Amino acid sequence: MSVKLKLNCMKVSLGFIFLLFFQFTFAQYDFSAIDSRLEAEKKQLEGHVVALIYKDGKLIYQKAIGTDFNAKSQVPIASASQWLTAALVMTFVDQGKLRLDDKVSTYIPLLNKYSKGYITVRDCLAHLTGIESEPIRSLKEQLNRKKYSNLEEEITDIVSTREIVSNPGLQFRYDNIGLNMIARVLEIITKRGFEQIMSERITRPMQMRNTSFSNLNAVNPSGGAQSSASDYITFLAMILNKGVYNGKRILSEQAIEQMETVVTTTDMIKYAPKATQGFQYGLGQWIMTTDENGKGTAFTSPGLFGTWPMIDRCRNYACIILTEGKLNEERRELFLHIKELIDDIIPTSCK
Repeated sequence: MSVKLKLNCMKVSLGFIFLLFFQFTFAQYDFSAIDSRLEAEKKQLEGHVVALIYKDGKLIYQKAIGTDFNAKSQVPIASASQWLTAALVMTFVDQGKLRLDDKVSTYIPLLNKYSKGYITVRDCLAHLTGIESEPIRSLKEQLNRKKYSNLEEEITDIVSTREIVSNPGLQFRYDNIGLNMIARVLEIITKRGFEQIMSERITRPMQMRNTSFSNLNAVNPSGGAQSSASDYITFLAMILNKGVYNGKRILSEQAIEQMETVVTTTDMIKYAPKATQGFQYGLGQWIMTTDENGKGTAFTSPGLFGTWPMIDRCRNYACIILTEGKLNEERRELFLHIKELIDDIIPTSCK
């Protein structure tokens, strides 16, 4: 047998082995029930949905429904932006440039003038500022922020015109105030705009090319990002991998643990969107389930426009379901049912 023929045989054999491995990787889970459910709910999902599941360093499931709608399609993700912003803040905590118990008034002295000087970084990340707010329930309310030209203007207006309705750290109200306030602190620390900081520390290091907070008016760290399913699953994979992306550390394990620690109780929650009722809250993310010791085991940060990202530490997977249209109660039930289907397929390591 000639040398050339031997090389060709070797290439064919290696290719065959690779295909067998590839087949085995995707054949060990049967996600046909999820396929069927998504197809059945296509009308409710307005004909557009992308679902991705990541586990053990790779995608183990992907489904796209809709013309010209796929894993790279960029859409507004609303409150799913908050997980990204919280992670960005924690990079500063990792570097010692911020502490969770720092008073925000250290960086924005105006808070002292209006009896808001005791609000901490932690309060901002956990929606515990105690500042009067209106629930964000519609696209119109989101777009109303156009009256601001930048974060500084927005925070100055909020601090000087909104009342304190509870002491910081005592009552949870889901709104745009805390995350946008702490984002303004990052701008003050770095002397850079929020979008640039996010690019430098999160989206560019993780090659999230379809994710942006850019806006013609005031940037909105609480709900103004646009992203794609492929980008967001990259972010979730980093969180699932305890802060590491592609061998590079983005966040410390301690930062991830702090973000995933429950900071609310049921009695503290004065307002939560219907899609998240029954959940508790950590830092920049909802905690869907906890173990017998109260430690978070599953996490999410759903968006008003139909984005539902999830991480399940008991089964070691990340998932994103990205759609267009409003996240209503019917979609919440659909997404929670899909999680149940995934959980039935992937074995748990939790007792």
